[in-house]
Amino acid sequence: MLDEYVDILDDSGTYTGRSILKSEAHRLGLFHPSVHLWCYDKGGSVLLQQRGAQKEVHPLLWDVSVAGHVGAGEAIVTATIREAEEEIGVVLDPVKLQKIKVFKREKRHTKALFDREFTHTFLYELSQETPLVKQESEVNALQWVALDVFEKMARSKDKGLVPGATDRYLEIIEAIASRI
Repeated sequence: MLDEYVDILDDSGTYTGRSILKSEAHRLGLFHPSVHLWCYDKGGSVLLQQRGAQKEVHPLLWDVSVAGHVGAGEAIVTATIREAEEEIGVVLDPVKLQKIKVFKREKRHTKALFDREFTHTFLYELSQETPLVKQESEVNALQWVALDVFEKMARSKDKGLVPGATDRYLEIIEAIASRI
C-alpha cells in the first residue's frame, strides 16, 4: 500500500498548511481530506466495490464505488477523477460530477489507526455498459446493485457492508433516488 503525503485539516475542515505522510496522519489521528464517488445509473442501480483482501480496514466488505485520499496540494475534483481512473478504470467528465456533501468522519480502527477525515462525496451517473477495470491491489470486485436492494442491505446492517455506515448509506440512497 502506497504511503503518500496528505494535507492536514483542523477539526472544522480548514487546511492548516501542514502536510505529512498518510500513515502518520492515521497514527496521530489528524484530520485530512478524502473523496468518495458513488456511481449510479438511470435504471436505479448503484455500483458497489468490494474492498481488496489486503486492505488494512474492512477487507472484502462492500462499500462506495470509489474511495481515496486527496494527495497533498491536490484539488478535490482532481483526486476524485484520479481515484476513479485508478480503482475502476473510468475517466470521468468533471462537469458531470455532482458534489452532495462533505462528511466529517472519525473512527479508531486500531491503536495505530485513528482515521479522521473530511470526505468529499460525489455522485456520478454511469451506464452499466461502461467497461470497468478494477485495480487489483485495491478492489476485489465490482457489482451493480438495485438501489432498493442496497437500501434493504443498509437498513438490515448487512454483514457484507462496511459497519457503522448505515446513516451515510441512507443519505446516499436518498440523493441517488432523487436523481433517477
